[in-house]
Amino acid sequence: MNRTRSLPRFRTSLPSMGLIVLMLLAFALRTDAQTDSLPITRSRMLGIGPANILDTYLSAEKYQGTELRYIAHFSRPVRWRHFSQTVVHQGIINLVNNRADNNEELGGAYNFQYHLRYNWQMTPQLLFSAGAGADFNLGFLYNTRNSNNPAQARLSLHLAPSVAACYDFSYKTVDFRLSYEAMAPLVGLMFSPNYGQSYYEIFHKGNNDHNIVPTTFAATPSLRQMLALDIRPTRKWSNTWLRIGYLGDYQQAKVNNLKYHHYSHLLILGITKTL
Repeated sequence: MNRTRSLPRFRTSLPSMGLIVLMLLAFALRTDAQTDSLPITRSRMLGIGPANILDTYLSAEKYQGTELRYIAHFSRPVRWRHFSQTVVHQGIINLVNNRADNNEELGGAYNFQYHLRYNWQMTPQLLFSAGAGADFNLGFLYNTRNSNNPAQARLSLHLAPSVAACYDFSYKTVDFRLSYEAMAPLVGLMFSPNYGQSYYEIFHKGNNDHNIVPTTFAATPSLRQMLALDIRPTRKWSNTWLRIGYLGDYQQAKVNNLKYHHYSHLLILGITKTL
């Protein structure tokens, strides 16, 4: 009854309703064509900036210093309509010092990411994506002063939801592309010695003690995000863009009564190619 009474208020004729439906269908078809014709992009970047590291297995002190990072970023559409995949490789080197500046820690890591995302072409210039993927980390941290337990290994694999957005615009003859990506671990597995347990006990004596730890976002509240601006100074460059941006990597974990964090704030410079 309420639906019948409300119909006259719209005062919409059948031809106008048909026109609206046709317009929506045309917009949907246009969106399909745009998302299905997403370009293949390859980016190579170098990042440098400050890092803050805490690993209570090695020391209760926080160490601060410099981080250097290489990032290879590859994105392309897949067979499934509206979907795209992104693959990221990162190589990381850290040299950090304690507050007294009388001890150093040297760290290195490899990070692999795979994302499968669904794309929405919000406007001809704005693309939004959301999905999930895998986040794999392998690395080490070496304390130059410790004798019994001088090093810590890092190994983890997480399922990580992710989002991305991309906005294209121009000014005179210069083209710009502003992009943002973010991901956070949801659930996964992490290797960690237990509190007071040495690597000698784990690998030589075989005394395992809850060293492969299932984790959730509560134990690993972390975030990786990147904001980048690609610039094509002239259209004669066709598929080559210069990139400048910011990479924020905030990794945290609390497992086996041990705390760990690694915060990085990096300036990134690189080149992006579209195919």
